[in-house]
Amino acid sequence: MINKTVKNVQEALQGVQDGMTLMLGGFGLCGIPENCIQELLRIGVKDLTCISNNAGVDDFGIGLLLQKRQVKKMIASYVGENAEFERQLLSGELEVELNPQGTLAERIRAGGAGIPAFFTPAGYGTEVGEGKESREFNGKMYLMESWLKADFSFVKAWKGDTAGNLIYKGTARNFNPMMATAGKITVAEVEELVPAGELDPNMIHTPGIFVQRIFQGEKYEKRIEQRTVRQA
Repeated sequence: MINKTVKNVQEALQGVQDGMTLMLGGFGLCGIPENCIQELLRIGVKDLTCISNNAGVDDFGIGLLLQKRQVKKMIASYVGENAEFERQLLSGELEVELNPQGTLAERIRAGGAGIPAFFTPAGYGTEVGEGKESREFNGKMYLMESWLKADFSFVKAWKGDTAGNLIYKGTARNFNPMMATAGKITVAEVEELVPAGELDPNMIHTPGIFVQRIFQGEKYEKRIEQRTVRQA
């Protein structure tokens, strides 16, 4: 069985260059590839097109890449809690392609499945549909949306094995599994890395065939976007 393990995040990101298209998994701040984002900051690659559910917050996640002006274009489903993302969008400094969340998820899934386009009713008759082909099916109008693929996909899993098989926990299953299938090179960072054969095959969410590099991450902050507690 092929061992996909690399020794650290530096080795995992070899080959990342200016101008590339990157997918970054997670949902809000949950299940994001924290180690890979920090390495992108360190190496200073720029003119990136980043595909992600959102852009994190101002001082964490993709928000850090925006602060350093490393991102040329964001393909996302909402601005979220990131004031800098909003500022760059409104000022025209950043090219932004906003998608309905389900459309974004399906475009990524289509990229991983080799489906170049599909039709969806979401966004028809709105700004989302401007310039896109539309077609009627069974009396209802649909927009044609194209697949999304990336040069590198960076995903974060709870547990993985040396063959690249991955298990996600909770909300981290949003976007990470589909992004793992849609990158030319998929890099997985995991909280726990175990030998091949130790994971229950029935629990695996991403088969190792989709993963080219895997490493054990460290020092996860796991921030909460909006912490809400109940008064006693």
